[in-house]
Amino acid sequence: MAASATTPPGTVPATPPPPKPWYKQLYFWVLTAIVAGVLTGWLWPSAGVALEPVGTTFVSAIKMLITPIVFLTIVAGIGGVDSLRRVGRVGLKSLVYFQAGTLAALALGLIAVNLFRPGAGVHAHPGELQLSGDAAQYVKDGENQSWWHFLTDIVPDSAVGAFAEGNILQVIFFAVLFGVALKAVGPVGAPLVDGINRLSTVVFKILHYIMLAAPVGAFGAMAYTIGTYGISTLTSLGQLIGLFYGTSLFFVVAVLGSVLALLRINVFRLLGYLREEFLIVLGTSSSESVLPRVMTKLEGLGVRRDIVGLTVPTGYSFNLDGSSIYLSLAAVYIAQATDTPLTIGQQLGLLAVMILTSKGSGGITGAGFIALAATLSTVGTVPAAGIMLIFGIDKFMSECRALTNLAGNSVATLVVARWERVLDTARVNRVLRTGIPEPAVAPDPEPGRAQHAPRTHLGDTSATLGAGG
Repeated sequence: MAASATTPPGTVPATPPPPKPWYKQLYFWVLTAIVAGVLTGWLWPSAGVALEPVGTTFVSAIKMLITPIVFLTIVAGIGGVDSLRRVGRVGLKSLVYFQAGTLAALALGLIAVNLFRPGAGVHAHPGELQLSGDAAQYVKDGENQSWWHFLTDIVPDSAVGAFAEGNILQVIFFAVLFGVALKAVGPVGAPLVDGINRLSTVVFKILHYIMLAAPVGAFGAMAYTIGTYGISTLTSLGQLIGLFYGTSLFFVVAVLGSVLALLRINVFRLLGYLREEFLIVLGTSSSESVLPRVMTKLEGLGVRRDIVGLTVPTGYSFNLDGSSIYLSLAAVYIAQATDTPLTIGQQLGLLAVMILTSKGSGGITGAGFIALAATLSTVGTVPAAGIMLIFGIDKFMSECRALTNLAGNSVATLVVARWERVLDTARVNRVLRTGIPEPAVAPDPEPGRAQHAPRTHLGDTSATLGAGG
């Protein structure tokens, strides 16, 4: 359920609008499209493969808007903050939490793969594994990446190039610099901040139009996946797939759920609030496809715009919980499958390298494989060619990676807001219960500073995107 488009920002309608019928809700049509896509790919594989352009075109249309939305949101967020110290503080706290979350996810994957040992008994000989096709290219890319590559890659060759290539990390870097400079020039930049807020509204309206095609995109993407790889692929390495999904589910419910419990927020209500976004990610196998919607939904919980604008986009490169679980599971699985002995010290060494190689690869095709190859190439104790053992099922694991990443970044934003002492838990629980967004109007001023007038913000667009309540 969404707030009325005419409701002033930060207020609750006196009379909530009636809920949409279930058959008009976006999540219903996306779920229906996913089921239809699975059946099409299973019963008519050739037709499923032919539907690839349907799914890829929808994802491309979403990605077309991601970098402009990230840039506009960050710049507007920084421009509306009364103190640049607040921006630095939010960024630092986000990175600290991201590191803690990544470490917890990597450690959980390491524990799970050692406990259940899904690769034991495979006895694959590394010399007989031949790299070919995309897998060979991913390994080559991984071998060319150093553990510190994300530090150097953060600076784009040109500002335009960062937008053209869709490199979120580089866009964030440029947006932060632009926002800080805009804030530093004082009143001169005020009209530009207002223009950026107005432009954000237009861009989100474009996103609303594109999201109307979400069920079609999910249908095409799912039909292509099943038609290309077949359901039988799921059974050949079902133990590894099941372990990955089970570990990720445990991480979301137990680990992230415990974090939210400390904030007095129910994890299942948060997951329900984001159900439409989860279904779109499941259908498209891309968490980027819902990045703008998630930012709007989190603002609808009352989280300040500058916190959302800095935490969520940065988390797409630095807080990849699902990818971290996948990395530790896959690396040790390959070692088990190729009978490569790994001591506890060697596994901890893998984990230390993964903390770095897991960063900065969000949005890159084959990012999971590139990060995995970079890890194995750096450590050298596990044969990189072993990724061929799991290449065939990677597509079925990518959905789980994206879903877990989405959950992790949503929780991270709430944690940072609480850390900043600006999270209204009562408001969050009220929105989760009713589905009516209550976005914050503007950041509170730093002590000793005058508060600026309320600004237009992305939360106002929740009515056009659908609150999913």
